[in-house]
Order: sequence, then structure tokens, then C-alpha cells
Amino acid sequence: MTIHIEKVNEADFPRLQEIWESSVLATHDFLKDEDFKEIQKLLIPAYFPQVTLYKAISANGKILGFLGIHANRIEMLFIDDQFRGQGAGSALLRFAIQSLKINELDVNEQNKSALAFYQHHGFQITARSDVDGSGKPYPTLTLKLL
Repeated sequence: MTIHIEKVNEADFPRLQEIWESSVLATHDFLKDEDFKEIQKLLIPAYFPQVTLYKAISANGKILGFLGIHANRIEMLFIDDQFRGQGAGSALLRFAIQSLKINELDVNEQNKSALAFYQHHGFQITARSDVDGSGKPYPTLTLKLL
């Protein structure tokens, strides 16, 4: 699949929210329903504006997934569940590493597929926290390219 990476514009936000929902429902079975709804409600007004966003686009113009970065960190990387395993996540990650010089991220410890994905791409666990960035009881692992 041919995948092109480009910067997100605000008009893309509703599609990014759909992708987030699809991805999280498929990979975050540990997330409480009330926490899912809280994050979902804050995506467009609060979370998206805090990061620089890039989208993975197929040859036919469909947005397959997105990446949010801040400083040298990936803050979010989500792929529409129907397109997982087709190269969009790897394309976004390669872009982040090569073009944006990203070398660090956090991942939910319970999201085993994401952890395996990042480790496959050379990231190593350097720290663990019992809570996520919002202080919720979802353990996170800090991963770095060493």
C-alpha cells in the first residue's frame, strides 16, 4: 500500500476522532467506559491542539491513521482498526524518527500489541509508571530509541 504523510489541518479533526475511536476500541480493552468517553470528549477541543499532528493517507486519499508529537516525543499514534497491519503505523513511526527526530514515547503497559510494535522498531523500555499522564490507574511504559 502506498502511504503518504502530511500535516493535519483542523478540517481533518472529525476523521482523526473516528480513527482514535476505532483504534482504542480495538486495542484498549482495559480502558474503563467513563475514561473512554472523557478522552473522546476532550480530543478535538483540548488534546489535538496540544500536539503537532500528521496523517497517513492512502493513494486514494483516505486518512488511515495519525501521529501527534510534542518536542522529541510521540504523544499519540492511532491507526483505524480496519487498516491496522497494512503499513500506516510503520510509515508514521519511520517519518517521526527520520524526519522529526523523535526518540521517546509512552505506551500503556496493557496494550501488548502497541508495545510489541514499538519494540519491533527498536524502542526499549526505560521507565514504568503505575499511572498514565492524567493520573489514571493505567500503567505506562516509557520507551526510547537508544
